Amino acid sequence: MVVKSALDEIEPLGFIAWRFAIGAAVLAILAIPRGKALWLHGFLAGLALFAGYALQTSGLVFTSASNSALITGLYVVMTPFLATLFSRRAPSPWVVTGAAAAFGGVALLTGLDGSSLGRGDLLTMGCALAFATHIVVLARYARQHPVIPFTTVQLLVTAGLSLLASWRFEAGPGIPDRSVWGALALTGIGVTVGAFLLQVWAQTVVGPATAAIVLSAEPAFGVATAWVVLGERLSMRGWVGAALIVAAIYVVVAKQRDQASREAEAVTPAH
Repeated sequence: MVVKSALDEIEPLGFIAWRFAIGAAVLAILAIPRGKALWLHGFLAGLALFAGYALQTSGLVFTSASNSALITGLYVVMTPFLATLFSRRAPSPWVVTGAAAAFGGVALLTGLDGSSLGRGDLLTMGCALAFATHIVVLARYARQHPVIPFTTVQLLVTAGLSLLASWRFEAGPGIPDRSVWGALALTGIGVTVGAFLLQVWAQTVVGPATAAIVLSAEPAFGVATAWVVLGERLSMRGWVGAALIVAAIYVVVAKQRDQASREAEAVTPAH
């Protein structure tokens, strides 16, 4: 919601460029990334991260903060589908059911008539897909590299691509107005550095499904913050759609957790 307010004063891609440049500069002080594999894998993760934030931030210009939070949360449902591309295992019926419920929820939330999505909502759905891709990429490569340098490369790639895109599609990042620096500091240091360090570290320990589970509370926090800070309200139809999305996330989370528990028990030697 801080980002939603800041976008009144700065272009979306320019905001992302400054935000991630600040985060990358802070981490680069702690560790300099070295090694071709680290840069290659960090670039792949950073590319997905850039796509996610570019689409999310651009979408916020055209949709509400509540819609953005809920639709972004669909990455929890998308992650298991993408993970199956690497494992070559069909998604479970529960995941398919959750996906159907989630997209039905989006239809109600965004007031679809069955023919088209709003521009902001469509951009945010692309953001959800990109974030799901980022989680799967981290699950594949995070264990192979030190956490801080690997995170630094991702932030540098995101900042660099955002800078190029801002010059290409906007008027360039420019020097932000002083009213925006608070949001840049909060998101650049507090969120970008802190949250991504924790996420990359966590994914050296857990898989993509578990990571999506941990992150699944984000939509609820986003809607609550939009309600309190921005005064946004959902219609009855919107609340039904929101409930479907949250229920779908819960179903996928619960079933993925159960599956992870069974797999862990299967590989634990009996005593």
